[in-house]
Amino acid sequence: MRPDVAAAHSAAGPVAASVPRPPAAAKTQEAFDTTSAAQRAQAAAPAKSGAKLKVLGTTIASLGSPTEPGFWLKTPLVKTETKGRVTNKANGKSSAVTLIPIDGPASGGSRMSLPALRLIEASLGDLTEVEVALEG
Repeated sequence: MRPDVAAAHSAAGPVAASVPRPPAAAKTQEAFDTTSAAQRAQAAAPAKSGAKLKVLGTTIASLGSPTEPGFWLKTPLVKTETKGRVTNKANGKSSAVTLIPIDGPASGGSRMSLPALRLIEASLGDLTEVEVALEG
């Protein structure tokens, strides 16, 4: 993970902080997903009461690098790194994530972390339509 991304993950709170990199010998989803049960529960928790969600749009997400730990979405829907939430349009499951900007048109696809895809119960081999929102 780039140092600037690691710093942003730490600033994002316990959901993203202290998530170790997967071991070099990782071969299964479970081995690549190094998040704790507590971190998964925190990411799955609904937005805090009174917190406003600003929907940025919908994107098609594919699996990002499974060696990058934490809950994140790399998307052209944001211009700066920030806290957000993704919701699987097919089943309504959501996850708190760090939104990381990537180049491309807003209609371009996005890449999501393995832990976030697992949390929203998306198939890792498919393209998943997600709603992306700013949280805060």
